[in-house]
Amino acid sequence: MFTGLIETVATVARVDPVSSGYRLRLDTPLGAELQLGESVTVDGVCLTVIARDAGGWDADVGPETARVTTLGTFTPGRRVNLERAMRADSRFGGHLVQGHVDATGAVAGVRPDGDSYWIDVTFPAPLSPMFVPKGSVALNGVSLTVATLEEARFSVMIIPFTWDHTNLSDLRAGALVNLECDMVGKYVARAAQWYRIP
Repeated sequence: MFTGLIETVATVARVDPVSSGYRLRLDTPLGAELQLGESVTVDGVCLTVIARDAGGWDADVGPETARVTTLGTFTPGRRVNLERAMRADSRFGGHLVQGHVDATGAVAGVRPDGDSYWIDVTFPAPLSPMFVPKGSVALNGVSLTVATLEEARFSVMIIPFTWDHTNLSDLRAGALVNLECDMVGKYVARAAQWYRIP
């Protein structure tokens, strides 16, 4: 389980094809602190550490993950958000994030507002029941609040600290982003569907 509070930004060093998809190498000093088998979100996608050293770490990405997330578009030099799994004895500052991406969205626009920024994102229509105004969403793994919501589009405001300490500042119109809807909302939507709640 994760919180959506990004720990650091890493750089994609290599994307090597393997028989089961591809192997991702990320350059980051965080590699020295990781353990083999540990879970880390990469732009909101939960991956497993399969190798690590002082300069970074490696993860395998399966074909399905590459298809349904932005990881299939990664190239060397790309900056990515990282978060290690939350500790049971630590403060819980974001929202419940599983690292299981629901869909990719597209950035419709990025616009400044004082020292902050608005990011407008379009999303697939089937996700609509899982978005709530002022509810939570993970965008490339970052815990954010849905500020405005339309039928297939939402906006979030990015404060200067988040802008400076995540890769959201790299986003431009047309960019694809990983979306994970609030876990509580997903359970409610599923229960409503199962029990035919109007």
